[in-house]
Amino acid sequence: MHDHRRPLSMSRILESIGNAVHHAHDNAHDLAAVTRTLAEEHLLDIPYVDLTIQFIGASGIPKLDIGGAADPYFVAKLDNEISFVWLQRSTVKVGTLSPVWNELWRVKNVPAHASLSVEVLDKDDGAKLDDFVGKFTTSVSAGAKEAEIEGPLFRKAGGTFWLKIESTPSAKDKDPKAYPYMFDGPIRFSRHFSPTVGLLTNSTSEDHARLYSTWKMYIRGVQLYFGDAVQQWNHKYKAAQSIFGPGASSLAVRSGIMAGHRLLYARATTNKFGVIETGADVLGVLRGGKRVKPAVYTYIISAEDDSMRFSETGAAFFVDFASKHALHANCHPCVRYSGEFHPRPAGGWAAFDDATSDADVKWELVIDNNSGTYSPDKTLLPTLKALLEYNFPGIVIHALDREDPALAESREACRAYALNHRGIRKEELQPQRQSEEEETLAARASLISMDELEMMEA
Repeated sequence: MHDHRRPLSMSRILESIGNAVHHAHDNAHDLAAVTRTLAEEHLLDIPYVDLTIQFIGASGIPKLDIGGAADPYFVAKLDNEISFVWLQRSTVKVGTLSPVWNELWRVKNVPAHASLSVEVLDKDDGAKLDDFVGKFTTSVSAGAKEAEIEGPLFRKAGGTFWLKIESTPSAKDKDPKAYPYMFDGPIRFSRHFSPTVGLLTNSTSEDHARLYSTWKMYIRGVQLYFGDAVQQWNHKYKAAQSIFGPGASSLAVRSGIMAGHRLLYARATTNKFGVIETGADVLGVLRGGKRVKPAVYTYIISAEDDSMRFSETGAAFFVDFASKHALHANCHPCVRYSGEFHPRPAGGWAAFDDATSDADVKWELVIDNNSGTYSPDKTLLPTLKALLEYNFPGIVIHALDREDPALAESREACRAYALNHRGIRKEELQPQRQSEEEETLAARASLISMDELEMMEA
């Protein structure tokens, strides 16, 4: 359909600008606010930019605790459309009033009139809520910026914050308006140790500890590759019906799964963090001890925040849950995609020799749609392959349907190598309790109040 509206006269444009300034109220002198209003009224064709934001650091953070120090971190948002993603906040700098972060955030297809809002907080492990230090807002124009952190009413300023913004015009080969505020890295991940690990085993080996860990990885381009496509829960699958169906029993199941999820992904001092920049970094995540571990992982790509969440399939604390995929998805009724994956050397584990150094191997990742809970569409496997190749350069990706015989062959070769060459016990390949005294995640979750769970998540 063609737009038959007549071109606006200069007087009409000037009148609209005046109205926009008037309606901007407190932001009347903020060009970004005026420009945004004009864009919403279709009076200006606003350019889109790709941003690299470097959060450098701050100084003069006020002393809010009796001890005189602070554990500052920040939360940043662009137009309340996308948040800085390091588990939704920066790293916490312990015991300093002059934190140095030097953390990057890349976002594509941002309207040039966008506003960057930053809040600075002081982490308080002994309270449910962290102390609010202050906030500021700035434009996304390129250059180095020095901003005063505005403290709460009746309190002095919260110090000074430094950042630097690089801005380039967005590529026009793909309409930036169709994919606004698209996260573009860096790819960050966190590793969470199960809260039950100390009770489950006396082993200190890395391979064994991995059985009680979960990972969350913020990958790039999910919106670009999957668009609006999501995979709804499988209404034909009995276990999924018990979770997402109507009635009090399903509600109880969902409550238990969500409590378990909060325990698995709680913020804790034991969490480990890292950044994925190359294929070698991916292998580091999949390494058990000094070698890439032959293991099968359960994964989902979340429809809530596009993060990839996964754990080893043999994790014993999953034994009481109807669906590991629903557990990772926090009981969300849909995901972007889900299934299992495993690493392998080129040629497969059956042809591998441990005398070969991992550094001399061309590594591959075999990923599938083996998820009864969400039953992902197999026609999207090429899309999944392209997405992971975009995120993990240097790693060969094979995306196989769960009914493909080649998948079963590769997966079983991976498990056989773990048993025969890496000392993995057979009972570690599938979730099962080793003794009646062994506490599972479900049992632990049932003993913890919702208030405690919210504190872990905060």
